[in-house]
Amino acid sequence: MDRGLYHRTNKNPARRHSGRLSVVAAMTFLFVIGPAFGQAILEGERFHPVTAKQGMVATSHTLATDVALEVLKKGGNAVDAAVTAGFALAVTQPRSGNIGGGGFMLISKGDGSEPEAIDYREKAPAAATESMFQDESGNVVRDRSRFTHLAAGVPGTVAGLALALERHGTISLKQALAPAITLAREGFIVPLRFTEGLEQARDRLERWPATRTTFYKEDGRAWQPGERFRQPELADTLQRIADNGVKGFYEGKTATLITEEMARHGGLITREDLINYRPAIRTPVHGTYRGYDIYSMSPPSSGGTHIVQILNILEGFPMAQFGHNSADAIHHMAEAMKLAYADRSKYLGDTDFVDVPLTGLTSKGYAEELRKSIDPDKARPADDINPGQPAAWESPETTHFSVVDKWGNAVSNTYTINFSYGSGITVKGAGFLLNNEMDDFSAKPGVPNAYGLIGGEANKVEPGKRMLSSMSPTIVRKDGQNVLVTGSPGGSRIITTTLQVILNVIDHGMNIQTAVSAPRMHHQWLPDEIRVEQGISPDSIHLLEERGHTIVHGSAMGAIQSIMVSEDGVLHGGADPRRSTSSAMGY
Repeated sequence: MDRGLYHRTNKNPARRHSGRLSVVAAMTFLFVIGPAFGQAILEGERFHPVTAKQGMVATSHTLATDVALEVLKKGGNAVDAAVTAGFALAVTQPRSGNIGGGGFMLISKGDGSEPEAIDYREKAPAAATESMFQDESGNVVRDRSRFTHLAAGVPGTVAGLALALERHGTISLKQALAPAITLAREGFIVPLRFTEGLEQARDRLERWPATRTTFYKEDGRAWQPGERFRQPELADTLQRIADNGVKGFYEGKTATLITEEMARHGGLITREDLINYRPAIRTPVHGTYRGYDIYSMSPPSSGGTHIVQILNILEGFPMAQFGHNSADAIHHMAEAMKLAYADRSKYLGDTDFVDVPLTGLTSKGYAEELRKSIDPDKARPADDINPGQPAAWESPETTHFSVVDKWGNAVSNTYTINFSYGSGITVKGAGFLLNNEMDDFSAKPGVPNAYGLIGGEANKVEPGKRMLSSMSPTIVRKDGQNVLVTGSPGGSRIITTTLQVILNVIDHGMNIQTAVSAPRMHHQWLPDEIRVEQGISPDSIHLLEERGHTIVHGSAMGAIQSIMVSEDGVLHGGADPRRSTSSAMGY
């Protein structure tokens, strides 16, 4: 990656509230979302971002942020730091960080060249079949795609991170792995969230002896806050990758451990599946919104497509005049979200297998047609909404982290093992959890998955196919310069979480910490309800109900880690307080 060609000349009036400027950044303060939270947001700039001049890292775990920032301080670039963070999170945050899953990385150089996407999503094994999650009568067997060895897709994380480093990094894979190996071998002090997660998932995790041995003490107790947790088997697995490159995972001892695990329990992943796995280089989805360029992940992620689609629809409405989280703003966002998620159910899938009408879905003309269907005063029932006709406009528990270096290079990365702790199955002798991403396929067209998302023929199970995702690593540019790096975990809510941070910055002029912290809403077409976090005005909720919306009060949505670059080149980090271990650090 060219590390020196970066000139900050962008004019960005939307960032008039850029927070306090300082050369040395500290961790963001964390807070609990409470009854006064919404009022604090309405008062404006109470939540201040971390600021820095040379480099910034925002991840969901302090230790990962710390080791990635050290890479930047030693002269590494954003990709070097991102890959280091990715492996560190596999150690410190096993419920979502991973080497047993997959994801997407978006890379945007500081020289203004076109961004690149690396698709390291998992793939269906060669022996997978369209009906593998149905019984003899054709009914979906729900837990088969979630909590069995059949639930695992061929992991892509190791290959994807290695490819990013090979193409754009300046350090070796061995150097990027070194901090993770140390954290696994020597251990780290357990935070409260780690203990709570193991207790909450105990029934599911204790079913598997290797998982019980890896994550619980000999007497069965969970590791407690303040205690040191070590993972020697994971350290050995990571060391094999450091010594032998990607072959240290997809071949040799680790591959043998994976295939033996599959053979013992009726899983499908074979040695050939592992050897044949390859990440893919994709062209990011691109759109514009009020003069900003929006780059996000292309299929097999649906995230970028529908972020652009929803922004296109909302561009025709005065979102800033509506006011942040007003009834008008939430109503129009919900109506636009319904239309996009309806299209998602029919058209989105792996473009290596199906034709996705991307140009149509992301076109301004199609958005204009969809916009005409939105009644400003009345909710449209989901049952009245069907997927549209984008072809007419054709000419076809997850973790996120963001990094910006001193040359202006930016990385937005989201990866996952799907559920918290994935399938709950640890590969015996290897120390890492397997994903349950096969649930992201349509087990049967029209039947919702674990997140309530409806899928169709485009996302049916096929050998070697990548399952559809909502992961939405996103980079916003202005006049060719990177100005916002963002993304989130959250299943089906990833798209709407990322969307709202973009709106908060561009339409509502928030600093990045306020934009990240503000209360969120979500609608995904079916079920026909608006889910809201605490902090949305009761008056707004009442007005929405009068328009015909069903409002559901839910728990926190997403854990978005973001970085914004101000006009004078100062970096502003926003770590999401919804995840207690989140941190943004810079120097």
